[in-house]
Amino acid sequence: MTDRELKLGEVSDLSRQVLDRVSQAVVGKAEALELVLAGILAGGHVLLEDYPGLAKTLAARSFAQALGLEFRRVQFTPDLLPSDVTGAFVYDQKESEFVFRPGPIFTGLLLADEINRTPPKTQAALLESMQEHQVTVEGQTFPLPTPFHVLATANPVEYEGTYPLPEAQLDRFMLRIGFGYPSAAEEWEVLRRRMSRRTEDQTVEAVTDAVGLHAAQRAIETVTVDDTVGQYCVDLAAATRRDSQVLVGASPRGSLALLLTARSYAVIQGRDYVVPEDVKAVAVPALAHRITVRPELWLHEVTGATVVRTVLGSVATPPTVAGGLQDASRGASQSASQSASQ
Repeated sequence: MTDRELKLGEVSDLSRQVLDRVSQAVVGKAEALELVLAGILAGGHVLLEDYPGLAKTLAARSFAQALGLEFRRVQFTPDLLPSDVTGAFVYDQKESEFVFRPGPIFTGLLLADEINRTPPKTQAALLESMQEHQVTVEGQTFPLPTPFHVLATANPVEYEGTYPLPEAQLDRFMLRIGFGYPSAAEEWEVLRRRMSRRTEDQTVEAVTDAVGLHAAQRAIETVTVDDTVGQYCVDLAAATRRDSQVLVGASPRGSLALLLTARSYAVIQGRDYVVPEDVKAVAVPALAHRITVRPELWLHEVTGATVVRTVLGSVATPPTVAGGLQDASRGASQSASQSASQ
């Protein structure tokens, strides 16, 4: 892959362009779309969990088009085998040998549609690829393209014929996001656009390509994170483990996801540094799915999101980093002015 360098200002502009293009297909959902893009820019995978018909699949396909990534969709079903996703060795009669035939996972963006409809054995086939960006078949390891991302969808209300994702699988997703129902005005806009388009298909123009996205992800690594903000991420994750409503709290992978996603979210907002408000904005999608609530509280509708909101209200927020940086910059310029006058 050819190296390309981007500055954080360019990544911010690129992000707004991508969101504008995706919004041409997905009506409303600006906050959810920002979170999905933040997860991708942070190099992670995203689980879209919500009711059917809320544009989850459309959003995944639109992001792939806007980002210029190769896109594959796998419909997860109870009879889907791991080899149907990863690929398998097949016998080549012409060469008289077994050759590897790559599966749909060898792509830039994989849509794992209704991931909770396939058995745990096939769900587990994604674990290595999501964590290590590689696939091992019959003892041989094959690297996946760079960048590689999984956007998975799941239906939270239909349990017959489904296999809930185990905690280890959920933990591999950097974010879990729900879209929610549109407002009446947004729903009418969906209908209006469909009548105006006169076709069911929707496409969006590419803003960048795989090389450009990879450059943007490298640029995110240069975002400034004050120690107080990093400690705030640790404190929030630790607070979920101490909460009396929780059986298992967020792991260190949760605090890391919180920090990494907050960095990319800050760039989307046009900043090259992270403030506590960025952490708060991504806290629920980054931590809620990593929390196991005590079973006796299910009837009280206590969820992981409930716990995260509780700890957000109880853990002290550090001083806004932006103000500190501005004060430091202002102080430095004043000192320079005084030195020059002397």
